[in-house]
Amino acid sequence: MTDGGTDAATAVFVAHRNLLFTVAYEMLGQAADAEDVLQETWLRWVRVDRSQVRDERAYLVRIATRLALNRLRDVKRRRESYIGPWLPEPLLTAPDVADDVELADSVSIALMVVLETLGPTERAVFVLREVFGFGFDEIAAAVDKTPAAVRQIAHRAREHVEARRPRVTVAPAEVRAALETFKAAVESGDVQAILDVLAPDVVLISDGGGVKQAALRPILGADKVSRFIIGGLRKGGADVDAVASEVNGNPALVFTLGGELDGVLTANVQDGRITGLYFVRNPHKLTRVGEETELARR
Repeated sequence: MTDGGTDAATAVFVAHRNLLFTVAYEMLGQAADAEDVLQETWLRWVRVDRSQVRDERAYLVRIATRLALNRLRDVKRRRESYIGPWLPEPLLTAPDVADDVELADSVSIALMVVLETLGPTERAVFVLREVFGFGFDEIAAAVDKTPAAVRQIAHRAREHVEARRPRVTVAPAEVRAALETFKAAVESGDVQAILDVLAPDVVLISDGGGVKQAALRPILGADKVSRFIIGGLRKGGADVDAVASEVNGNPALVFTLGGELDGVLTANVQDGRITGLYFVRNPHKLTRVGEETELARR
């Protein structure tokens, strides 16, 4: 391809970059893996004869999806030896992500945890169909299945996700208010105030990756969760500070201990009380909370 052709191909790629990153991230849950997929997508795209391409967006997504599928099969094997629960890498996101309700829901930590329970092909089909609205023919080309098979996979994946995702849709303002109450209680060390904002059957999933303190299994119940939070964050007497933020398009708290970044916490909320907490403390997963990541569905 001539330099002019390469420049034109690169311009098309850049125009769709945020979409391609979002597709890869929703499939892989890790920004570095998604960036690797983008790099390989570009390398393949600039070698394509674009005169034979009818839909550049669909073609680019097809390349990225195939690459992400290959990588997902590899990382799933690696995650089997991960120490403790594995949570997606949190991303600091711009307000426009939160404004797109469907996008914010699709990249929420809560939903991406559910997507981890799908097989690679099921996850790809669900993401392309439910989040990005691709047709069955387009998805079939991306995952190397027939359109009829994709329809069945999409139906099965949708049922699987709906059975496991939070059943109640809560306005971001309600989540934000619950997290603000939780933040004040943790910063003050008021155990009773923490208990008051937690649902009795709250579940906390923490990810330390074997590097930072985290529970090796989910913690169930307000009393156990409050003791874990206080013990983990206030251990050693360091100053605890939490900043309200927008992570993966949803309200979150970014915690620092003694001025050092410590973790990112997101929550499920129902009737004003926190029913689920996702706490990422693995420092290798905290590199994308200092600068906004641009996501897109189009």
